[in-house]
Amino acid sequence: MSIRIIGVSHKTAPIDVREQLAVDAEQLPRTLHGLAEDTGVAEVLILSTCNRTELYCNIEPGADADPLLWLANRNGMDPAVLASHLYTLDEEQAVRHALRVACGLDSMVLGEPQILGQLKQAYQAAVGQGTAGKILNRLFQHSFYVAKQIRTQTAIGENSVSVAFTAVKLGIQIHGDLSDKTALLVGAGDTITLVAHHLRSNNIAELIIANRSVERSEELANRLNGRAVTLNELPANLAHADIVISSTASRLPLITEGAVRTALKARNGAPMFIVDLAVPRDVEPSVADVNDVYLYTVDDLNQVVGENTRLREAAAADAEEMINIQAQSYMDWLQSQDSTQTIVAIRARADKLKEEQLNKASRRLAAGDDPADVLSALANGLVNRLLHKPTLKIREAAMDGNNEVVRIARDILDPPD
Repeated sequence: MSIRIIGVSHKTAPIDVREQLAVDAEQLPRTLHGLAEDTGVAEVLILSTCNRTELYCNIEPGADADPLLWLANRNGMDPAVLASHLYTLDEEQAVRHALRVACGLDSMVLGEPQILGQLKQAYQAAVGQGTAGKILNRLFQHSFYVAKQIRTQTAIGENSVSVAFTAVKLGIQIHGDLSDKTALLVGAGDTITLVAHHLRSNNIAELIIANRSVERSEELANRLNGRAVTLNELPANLAHADIVISSTASRLPLITEGAVRTALKARNGAPMFIVDLAVPRDVEPSVADVNDVYLYTVDDLNQVVGENTRLREAAAADAEEMINIQAQSYMDWLQSQDSTQTIVAIRARADKLKEEQLNKASRRLAAGDDPADVLSALANGLVNRLLHKPTLKIREAAMDGNNEVVRIARDILDPPD
């Protein structure tokens, strides 16, 4: 068995690459099944967020599996374009990465807590589809435990900043006081819910929430004294919006350049601040070229995030040390699984040899052979068959001067001095 992580993230790939690999909740079940069936991986989990798409795999020895290439081909992506953005991590490096992701140490916003919830959802999906088995189950249960331990024992969770908070902070930098501003939020998931709370705490005058499911947008709007609209009403409400923040799972842009230009005419030159937190993007990239529009994507948040990173660097160093210890703990368990499988295989071979010798002895007894001779042949046959291969390997090692193998064999077989 071999733990492997293959992926792209905000550190290695721009948004136009990441959005081609993104897997939304609707696609996830059939994508997991396709990976398991077509690539031969023993176990697989897909983590797909605005900042990363990663495949966590258990690959059996000798398997020629390339899961991310399969995903790229499935999405019609040129593998040559993908190659320069990929990272592949194996064994302890992979385990350490999984722990760092769970703790928010690999996030754009250092220590942000949302990634842990996204990782738990990805894990639940893999368990639900039967693509997470013993190895990945243990890895992610261990990751969740370590993330909780680090958040309670270090200061990584202090000065908490999320992508949602960062987006609102940018809006304040553009518009200043929000008490006379209108915000249009597109989507009604966890990220938009956080955005809405941050806007309310900064005294936003009006909240408009547009979502495919009207029930969800109405529920969020009722909680935060906002107004719910449908996605069909989105163009008509753009003209009222000083701030637009979008985060949906749509595969196609919901906010077009044409709709934004029409809205700006009605705004008489008043600027519009737009943050697109979705991957794939909800806003057409060409909107960035429109005058009086300030468009930001998740990849544009780095400068604002820099202040948060500096505040948490000391805590991150403590967390990294804990992760190194916990990664080794998982690797110790994983290696013990290899030894367990070896022991099971040895016992299975011994049982098979035993059955063969017993059957041979039974046939001889049925034929009337002397029982003493049969028992002696049974004992000799078992000893010879069990020790034949180990004896050959020890002799070969001795001839090659590999005394360490001879010493280990002596310890295992425990011959008398």
